[in-house]
Amino acid sequence: MNRLIIILVLAVFALSCGNGDRPKQLLSEDQMVSIMMDIHMVEGISSALPISYDSSKKVYPYLEHRVFEKHGVADSVYVENLQYYLRDAAKMEQLYARVIDSLTVKQNIGEQ
Repeated sequence: MNRLIIILVLAVFALSCGNGDRPKQLLSEDQMVSIMMDIHMVEGISSALPISYDSSKKVYPYLEHRVFEKHGVADSVYVENLQYYLRDAAKMEQLYARVIDSLTVKQNIGEQ
């Protein structure tokens, strides 16, 4: 969760420096939701591993890289799109609501 906060803070900072243009490779809202879901799951997995915090900090980048590979997106493209979507707070709130709903459904299916 701390990584997400850091990413969001960096994205907001970058937004204040950006020119407000659309990314060259604009990801759809569905793509963003899917990637954000996977990143949250990877964060949860890496923090739940029975290893030290220092070790989990080394595992997370590998798992995150796998998420971007799975979606066929470079991490820089994701960050650029995250910055773009963060410019519209209402849109970002909708995206996160979808992420939370989808993760809740996955959790409920896993508990059955």
